[in-house]
Amino acid sequence: MLYLGLGPDDEYDDYEYDAVEEPPARAAPRYVQEPPAQEPPMGAVRPIPREPEPEPPVTMRPRGPVVRPIVAEPSPKPHALSPESFNEAQEVADKFMAGVPVIMNLQGAERELSRRLVDFASGLCYGLRGQMERVTNQVYLLTPSEAHVSDEDRRRLEERTS
Repeated sequence: MLYLGLGPDDEYDDYEYDAVEEPPARAAPRYVQEPPAQEPPMGAVRPIPREPEPEPPVTMRPRGPVVRPIVAEPSPKPHALSPESFNEAQEVADKFMAGVPVIMNLQGAERELSRRLVDFASGLCYGLRGQMERVTNQVYLLTPSEAHVSDEDRRRLEERTS
């Protein structure tokens, strides 16, 4: 067990222990607290003025949440067109870009003109993030992204073109 340092304590008895005498403690000097000076404060420290006494709180009745209806702006009525030439595509685009839904009736148009106008209208709706719907045969409703066509207007449109 000696290799663990757990041997007899006799070897350590040879060392003498002399107590070291400490010098006597001196009395600490006494400080006299002076009264605070009556000079105006300087620097960043300012005295805080006394606050007036708060008035008694006014009691109010608690109010519950108030529900107010949101008034939607009326959407313009759809503008109906029956183009007879491709030059009328300009009017379709102008109305659509003004935020007005457009009804494009191609029932009386030639086949080639009808195809070109449908291509034009679908590109217009895609480019301006609108929507193009086929209402009946050869009748299309072009709706700008900010406009809304009511269900009643859609029903009237279907009845009128059927």
